[in-house]
Amino acid sequence: MKSENNLKISATFLGTGTSQGVPVIACDCEVCKSTDLKNKRLRSSLLVNANGINLVIDAGPDFRTQMLRENVKSLRAILLSHEHADHVFGLDDIRSFNWRQKHPTDIYAEDRVQQTIKRIFSYVFTNFKYPGVPKMKLHNISRRIIKIEGIKIIPIRCYHHKLPVYGFRIGDLTYITDTNKIEKEELEKIKGSAVLIINCLRKRKHISHFNLEEALEVIKQVKPEKAYLTHLSHEFGLHDEIQKELPKNVFVGYDGLKVELR
Repeated sequence: MKSENNLKISATFLGTGTSQGVPVIACDCEVCKSTDLKNKRLRSSLLVNANGINLVIDAGPDFRTQMLRENVKSLRAILLSHEHADHVFGLDDIRSFNWRQKHPTDIYAEDRVQQTIKRIFSYVFTNFKYPGVPKMKLHNISRRIIKIEGIKIIPIRCYHHKLPVYGFRIGDLTYITDTNKIEKEELEKIKGSAVLIINCLRKRKHISHFNLEEALEVIKQVKPEKAYLTHLSHEFGLHDEIQKELPKNVFVGYDGLKVELR
């Protein structure tokens, strides 16, 4: 697959699970008890390498584990879709990148999310900073295009029930998580994507996430070359069983999966 403007992109699924992850604590269902590694899901996050520059979308509680697993040595910026715990609680662990790279980490988030970050990580933003605290440089996301070292990132407004959240298009890769509604105008921004990664919680309808039917309808509308499902709950079922039910260009994401666009 060719990426927009010859942008060379590889994406790694850092996590593909819900806010609880899979297995879920104290659950004895067949998914949670599965020994298949594709059924073990950390909290949802994506590593994007664009022309050699590492970007991460969302940094949840598993951020440290994910960075170690993928042997990430540099990080240019973190893009935050919204402020829920499973998407921001790993931000303290940017400290290692601060030390290695000798500068603050750029964090892109809309104003409401920034206010939550400042509250949760208040020790980062006080006048007196305890030695070794993380260093963050906050940048505001609006509906305007973001540019990081020449890499164009298009924010896509989505809704997580009534909460406005952002998805992101980087070249011909689009990532949408924690969403159950995308307006027609925003869907237009996704069209032409070679790869669409989209949240799909389960088969039954949910108040704030796409279910399988809804995710497949979005995929049908925007027509990516390939689509991958993420933010999967243990209620959805086993990885291999879900895959059998999907159209030929739709795939079940799993932790550690790598996708390349050239």
